[in-house]
Amino acid sequence: MFGWHAALFPTGRSGMSRITVGAWQAAEGDPMQVVSGPIGRERIHYKAPESQRLDGEMKRFLNWFETAIPDPVLKAGIAHLWFVTIHPFDDGNGRIARAITDLALARAEGTVQRFYSMSAQIRTERKVYYDILESTQKGDQDITPWLLWFIGCLDRAFDGAETILASVMRKARFWESMAGQALNARQRKVINRLLDGFEGKLTNAKWATMTKASPDTALRNINDLIQRGILKRDSAGGRSTNYSLVVEILPKV
Repeated sequence: MFGWHAALFPTGRSGMSRITVGAWQAAEGDPMQVVSGPIGRERIHYKAPESQRLDGEMKRFLNWFETAIPDPVLKAGIAHLWFVTIHPFDDGNGRIARAITDLALARAEGTVQRFYSMSAQIRTERKVYYDILESTQKGDQDITPWLLWFIGCLDRAFDGAETILASVMRKARFWESMAGQALNARQRKVINRLLDGFEGKLTNAKWATMTKASPDTALRNINDLIQRGILKRDSAGGRSTNYSLVVEILPKV
């Protein structure tokens, strides 16, 4: 765990501040607090245990983590909450808590191949995560609401992985269908952007910007794809003309 922490902060600094790296937080940091708000009107979200308690608290935590055999998903949820509540490092506690969570889930599955990330899902839901974490830490030691949220978050991580995998498969099948087409690098780049979910409307100007090409070259590339039946014009009118992939050629997943 000290190695993980040292890898997060190889310069010994968090931003502009020098921190204790690869060791529990030092006494001069007592009490470690999670604070938000302007100076003079700070809000204390959480106050961690004093530094003199950290070694004993972490020994108990690690012993439990390596020996306890509860339900594996519940174990991952409890481990995350327990570690982040001890808050043993000057910085990086949230990231290491997420790594511990992913480690516990990987051990439970008994495989090195995983197609979802609980860590990424927690980052996506960080506002709700911080709210439920704070209410649990300030509550009456009933961690049921936390575990219910954790299980729901894991379920949403599964759903997100299915969406990503479907997109990857759709993209792979599209390029399989294009195997006989001689496309240049600019065309492939823009088509990949469209397959990944291009925001807004594709115009000649955007094509030129993305591919670092001239407007004339962009228009030639676009017209070539239209002639092949890969792109279509969605609206006409000079600079307002925009384009999209032809739906009929997109593979269904």
